Amino acid sequence: MSTKTKILVFKMKEIIYTIVFAVLAILLIILLVLIIKGHSKKNSESAKKSTFSPGIYEASIVLSSNPVNIEVVVDHEQIKSISMVNVSEAVTTMYPLISSSLTEIASQIVQNNSTENLVFNDENKYTSIILVNAINTALCKAGL
Repeated sequence: MSTKTKILVFKMKEIIYTIVFAVLAILLIILLVLIIKGHSKKNSESAKKSTFSPGIYEASIVLSSNPVNIEVVVDHEQIKSISMVNVSEAVTTMYPLISSSLTEIASQIVQNNSTENLVFNDENKYTSIILVNAINTALCKAGL
């Protein structure tokens, strides 16, 4: 069993390139971590401050081929009111819980100034979810 000694020859240029690329890779990883960390802080701060473009914004939902417009009134810092406009009798007859659901949801949203952490009744859970989606669409138009 004879083992031959192997001699590896590295050129100084290759070693320098390897060190430079390793340092650049480490700096890139640190930069990405800082960017992601800073971005998450900005998101949490903007969620707390929630600023809107003042105005009246609408989102439309279709129930039994009848459109229902959800109107959201906002000022710079808060949601003022939420209501249904252009509701036909067919919709109120087919969906009797829609107006009471919107009243409950609107009071929670105006009080909390957010559509998060809402409490729904079991009777009208799915109706409430549809209404909240429409309200979120209107708030997206308002700049949130």
